Amino acid sequence: MTLEAQTIAYPAIGARATRNGMEAIVPHVIVLFGATGDLARRKLLPGLAHLALSALAPDIQVIGTSLEDMTEEEFRAFAKQAVNEFTHHPLSAAQWEEFKQRLTYVPQGQGPDGLRDAVKLAEEKLGGNVGRLHYLSVPPVAAPAVIQTLRDANLVERSRVVMEKPFGTDLQSAITLNDQLHQTFRERQIFRIDHFLGKEAAQNILAFRFANGLFEPIWNRNFIDHIQIDIPETLGLDRRASFYEVTGAYKDMVVTHLFQVLAFVAMEPPTALEPRAISEEKNKVFRSMLPIDPNKVVRGQYTGYRSEKGVARDSDTETFIALQAGIDNWRWAGVPFYCRTGKKLAEGQRIISVAFKEAPKSMFPAGSGVGASGPDHLTFDLADESKVSLSFYGKRPGPGMKLDKLSMQFSTQETDQAGDVLEAYERLILDAMRDDHTLFTTAEGIESLWERSEPLLHNPPPVKPYAPGSWGPNAIHQLIAPHAWRLPFERAWRTKKQ
Repeated sequence: MTLEAQTIAYPAIGARATRNGMEAIVPHVIVLFGATGDLARRKLLPGLAHLALSALAPDIQVIGTSLEDMTEEEFRAFAKQAVNEFTHHPLSAAQWEEFKQRLTYVPQGQGPDGLRDAVKLAEEKLGGNVGRLHYLSVPPVAAPAVIQTLRDANLVERSRVVMEKPFGTDLQSAITLNDQLHQTFRERQIFRIDHFLGKEAAQNILAFRFANGLFEPIWNRNFIDHIQIDIPETLGLDRRASFYEVTGAYKDMVVTHLFQVLAFVAMEPPTALEPRAISEEKNKVFRSMLPIDPNKVVRGQYTGYRSEKGVARDSDTETFIALQAGIDNWRWAGVPFYCRTGKKLAEGQRIISVAFKEAPKSMFPAGSGVGASGPDHLTFDLADESKVSLSFYGKRPGPGMKLDKLSMQFSTQETDQAGDVLEAYERLILDAMRDDHTLFTTAEGIESLWERSEPLLHNPPPVKPYAPGSWGPNAIHQLIAPHAWRLPFERAWRTKKQ
């Protein structure tokens, strides 16, 4: 089938999101490639179970496929264990039986014909107008073979394809992968996923910025001193050495996650709250980013990494990275954006911290405490229980003028809608079925980021050792000076009172 022919057939897949809510979505067959992998086990199968039983998703049939030579019953047992172990929404016995009937499995050894027959059978169960969603939970090197399988199986029409990160490992590989995809799928059929943008807190950035007269007027270089995007992890490789050795922290996390979040923080107001307008503003941020300067990058490797199974004994792969990025436009000229992420660090956190410029202090007497705790911060916590905090100086009760750092905090868990929060993968799979590209990356955007990354990729600074359980190499403090890292927090988040 030609791409021109697909242009006529494709828009009939299902309803688009409206500006005021969601229309009904047509039934979908979801083909899950890499269905026995770690991501499928931890996130995708539990997420699909929750969606399938919710009122949000349409009627679905899920076809798992992978290299494992499983029977359908063996795959269902695998899925049941995954759901029981990792779901945030426990299923009753009756609910599991209902979801179980939606699951089938086709080993990849059966080839395109076996997959085509399974999809045809699933579509007959759903009846009528049915959409297809192909989720590629596979390594990037396996993606072209999967795309070829879909083409050989004649499963391109009425289809959308979800691509996992990393999308390429440099500019040329990203261009090549995009070209390969575009030989089979049109750009509007491709959904490059970043689960960080599926989190409530990430989307709350847009609400804070563009719905509040308090924040939008001060969201620029005149009032903001610097911004930190800090995603430390306590986990190690988790049996992913072969993947991590050729990827490292920068390719695995910064290009695909931290820079995507940075775009939400830095973008200009879109003309409308709709996918094309938001994607264009994100791409403007990527085009305006300064090339990453290797002199403003700290690469680290935790002690003992080279002894891990599958890791070269002279490996220069970074398990930690901290860097300063800049955006060369009118709003952000001169404002540093600091990004940090790494493995086996002291805490697992996901925060965005906006530091405002400090006010003149001449009217306050010495010893009042003003300025002692640094600038005011607006902090977004991207954890599943998303939180927002605004810190500021306030007078300590009692005689004299003593000031303390205070904070106002909000958590989605404190609202009546806390139970409506979707997991990031659940939201993004639902958005893909709705044909909503708002939270996904475009070909232009990912290629722009790899282009800005070229100086670092061609001339990386040597890795510095750091102890597991620390916050990374000591050089991170020189990188951010005269500022300081927000993590570790001096004050804990407040928890909901029962």
